[in-house]
Amino acid sequence: MTDHTVILLCGFYCLGFVLFHSRFWKLFAWRTELDKLSAANKAIMQILNLRLMYVFLFVAAICFLFPNELATTTLGHFFLGGMSLFWLGRTIEQFIFLKVDHPLVHLLTYIFLIGAILFAMPVVL
Repeated sequence: MTDHTVILLCGFYCLGFVLFHSRFWKLFAWRTELDKLSAANKAIMQILNLRLMYVFLFVAAICFLFPNELATTTLGHFFLGGMSLFWLGRTIEQFIFLKVDHPLVHLLTYIFLIGAILFAMPVVL
């Protein structure tokens, strides 16, 4: 698999998370669940989720528009390495913060690890 193909997969991976995060209001019943938080925490949760969706969309756009630059430049490798560390950190955070024994939580852990691997592949291979 070529670096360009892996980078395009990284873009689609991020688009998947845009879609996933866009469903948080319904998936986690935020209309009622967030009312249990203070007004500030309720706002912060939603703002963070929206900003994260923007970041994922932005990263996907970079992957789709600049695959050659990502695959061949120091800045591109730095960016991909940073995104790999983002997903590795997210994987580790599953064990620190999400103490739920549910098959979907375990599936997400593997999906986050796949992100770490995907973004690292063009840099290390």
